[in-house]
Amino acid sequence: MTDRRLWTYKDIAAHIKVQPDTVRSYRKHGLLPAPDVVESGKPYWYADTIRAWVANRPGNRPRRD
Repeated sequence: MTDRRLWTYKDIAAHIKVQPDTVRSYRKHGLLPAPDVVESGKPYWYADTIRAWVANRPGNRPRRD
């Protein structure tokens, strides 16, 4: 089953527990996938796109405390 809900910067930030400005910075520096949809100049990503990105992004390793 695919999750086609569209996420904003705010949604992505909540998912990875950072501020929305951090997510904007990721995009500015090419660290975020290209938006799946752009409406009225605003970028949106499918939830599945972001979940795949989170699973594969550098530094996303389980902590060893």
